[in-house]
Amino acid sequence: MQKKVPMRKCVVTQEMMPKKELIRVVRSKEGEISVDTTGKKSGRGAYLSKNTNCVLQAQNKKILDKQLEAKVPDTIYEELIHIIEREKLFNGRQ
Repeated sequence: MQKKVPMRKCVVTQEMMPKKELIRVVRSKEGEISVDTTGKKSGRGAYLSKNTNCVLQAQNKKILDKQLEAKVPDTIYEELIHIIEREKLFNGRQ
C-alpha cells in the first residue's frame, strides 16, 4: 500500500505541492519568527516554494507578514534564500 504524501499550499504561488518541496516559516506563541526546516515546530506556519523568486515576491508583497500576522524580519528572507541556494548546490553535485 502506498503512503499518502502530505500536500501543502505555497502562500505565494497558491500551488499545492508535497510538503517536502516547500519551506515552512513559523511564528511561535511568543511571536518569534523562524525558518522551520523540520516542518515540526509548533506555531502558526506558512509554506513557500523552494524558489528564490518566490521568496523575493513574498518579501516585496509582505505575504508572510499577512499569513503569520507579524512583521517578518529581512534576516528570515536572507536565511530562506541561503537555504535554497545551499540545497541547489548540494543537489547539483549528486
